[in-house]
Amino acid sequence: MASVRRVRRVIRKFDPWTVLKVSIVFYAVMAVAIVLGLVILWAVVNNAGIPNAIEDFGKKITLLEADAELFADGERYLRVAVFLGVVWTVLLTGFTTLAALMYNLISDIVGGIEIVVLEETLNGPQGTQAGVRIPRSWQTTTPPPTSSLTPDQMDLPTEEVDLSEQPVGSTFEVRSS
Repeated sequence: MASVRRVRRVIRKFDPWTVLKVSIVFYAVMAVAIVLGLVILWAVVNNAGIPNAIEDFGKKITLLEADAELFADGERYLRVAVFLGVVWTVLLTGFTTLAALMYNLISDIVGGIEIVVLEETLNGPQGTQAGVRIPRSWQTTTPPPTSSLTPDQMDLPTEEVDLSEQPVGSTFEVRSS
């Protein structure tokens, strides 16, 4: 039987080193995902001929000179996207770590954020002492029923346990070291 009780917890500190490590990984993965998305988007747009259509339209309405090429070098856009991804990762990692430090300083003054969680505890059977009772189904010494499988089809046992040495009402003690 499980019992549930409401417990109040207070988040007082965040470890800045842990916040730094987690935020670096998070923002780096996000930057890689965004750059890969931009590469795929550029490949689709470029294969559809949209950059050339924009250049031709700009030349027709005389916004661009006849020899101007806006989208000639797609590799340049990739380099800019990778650079912005690295800058984004470094800046947001710094801001996140700074926010964790600021939270630690503020929580020293105001006491942190209080949250309420539900805590489940499993109630053991009544009458147990310092240990845990063995279920009666584990205390049987009769062998399992034989099956109609051939020896090639049966699984080999990994370990045999002799339960006849322990009395029926024995308990195991839980010790902490």
